[in-house]
Amino acid sequence: QVQLVESGGGLVQAGGSLSLACAASGRTFSSYAMGWFRQAPGKEREFVAAIKWSSVSTLYADSVKGRFTISRDNGKNAVYLQMNSLKPEDTAVYYCAALATWRSGSFSSTYDVSNWGKGTLVTVSS
Repeated sequence: QVQLVESGGGLVQAGGSLSLACAASGRTFSSYAMGWFRQAPGKEREFVAAIKWSSVSTLYADSVKGRFTISRDNGKNAVYLQMNSLKPEDTAVYYCAALATWRSGSFSSTYDVSNWGKGTLVTVSS
């Protein structure tokens, strides 16, 4: 099991940048693929980005590709999400997730996640 705590959310203007961090506890952190999901008001939780334990492979939702970058530091038990060129539609609660599997496409918030953080709110103003 791994416990996850997100930080770094806040209010930013459209076009700006924000960096999220996820601190993990538990000795098995480095064995997990990790991901970020988000949930906007009135919408379902959706996949944003994922990274393998070795950082060799990353995946992104089409809506954030080219703007967001996921990374991890296994020595610090941390995973990060750098968000650039933010848009109002990026406004959501962002959740860090330990993934139960690795896929070549998108990830399901219902079936593919072992552990969730509590989330951090990102608000992008127009």
